[in-house]
Amino acid sequence: MSVVVIGLNHRTAPLDLLERMAIGDGQLPKALHDLCTRPNISEALVLSTCNRTEVYAVAERFHGAYSDIRGFLADFSYLPPDEFADHLYVHYDTAAVAHLMSVTAGLDSAVLGESEVQGQVKLAWERARAEGTAGSALNLLLRHVLEAGKRARTETGIARHIASVSQAAVAMVGERLGTIAGKTVLVLGAGEMGEGMAVALAGAGAGRVLVANRTPARAKELSARVGGEQVPLAELPDRLADADVLLTSTGSRVPLLEQGDVAPIMAARPHRPLLVVDIAMPRDVDPGVGEIPEVTLLDMDDLRRFAAAGIAERRREVAAVEAILDQEIERYLEATSAREVAPMIVALRQRAEAVRAAELERFRGRYDDLDPRQVDLVEAVTKGLVAKLLHQPTVVLKDAAGSARGDRLVAALRELFEIEG
Repeated sequence: MSVVVIGLNHRTAPLDLLERMAIGDGQLPKALHDLCTRPNISEALVLSTCNRTEVYAVAERFHGAYSDIRGFLADFSYLPPDEFADHLYVHYDTAAVAHLMSVTAGLDSAVLGESEVQGQVKLAWERARAEGTAGSALNLLLRHVLEAGKRARTETGIARHIASVSQAAVAMVGERLGTIAGKTVLVLGAGEMGEGMAVALAGAGAGRVLVANRTPARAKELSARVGGEQVPLAELPDRLADADVLLTSTGSRVPLLEQGDVAPIMAARPHRPLLVVDIAMPRDVDPGVGEIPEVTLLDMDDLRRFAAAGIAERRREVAAVEAILDQEIERYLEATSAREVAPMIVALRQRAEAVRAAELERFRGRYDDLDPRQVDLVEAVTKGLVAKLLHQPTVVLKDAAGSARGDRLVAALRELFEIEG
């Protein structure tokens, strides 16, 4: 069985295609079950963020799994495969493990070393477990992956300074405006990204932080935390009229602000610019909003360019992170190898014990005259003999696990000892 990842990200696909491929939280249950009903996939996990949409699967046949996942992406996005196939990347087995560890450590992010992706990977795993689509193979992988991401951030400086997309968004606002101090900023969306931006705004000295969210309780909680103000979604146009900056990061599948919504607001506030930063995927703001006079609209492409200009210091930590990931990949491979041969070792020992017990029972009538101490000695000697005979085959089998030689040894043991499975 192989672990396979097929996906596309900010490096391989344009923003409009990433939008079409984005899978919202509410769509995950259906998507996960859809994947696991396909013939070549036994386990599945979907990671969909502002930078990527990836499917991780456990499959018996690589080519069959590739076809299944590509078909799933086509069905989900309503796009024919030839419109996105060239933007896909594919990794399997060790390369798939290395890719997910790199993603989780922040090496594959728009903001090098960003910390939010660790939580996104953990959440994707939790959703797959909740839906029953993550089994023993993915569970083992994700435990190692999250440990690798944790080590990368605690043992190196990869996450120093700006280490999240939300922090980078606020820093970009500060660069554009010169300062955030005294500005009125409206944050649309109170999820992980919205929370990160609101906290960063408060730390940067924003004059007023207004928080709007589909769930009022969440907006109220976040606004209280940062000393801001909750804004009902129904009041969004009026409050936008007072704002200097709009930051958006909701999970909406459709734009929440169209050109026609914003144009009259700007007409009513002449000579007062509005900066809009939309880091949602799909985007919350219609690109046409950027055509309105005195509106500057920035999206994830702009954020990636901004982040790329300030990562020199963290780049020096990449080699240290990669060394940690190499260690964690090796630990994972050792764990999977042991897991693959463990059933055969158990079965072999059970078979040997069954033969030993049967032989003792067959000859039991011949040592009825033995006292209990002597019977115990016979038990101990025969058990020790079986253990010594199986010691070397067990060592060799463990050493060969995960290799073609290991597969041959397992097959030979099944035939020689008539072990089913």
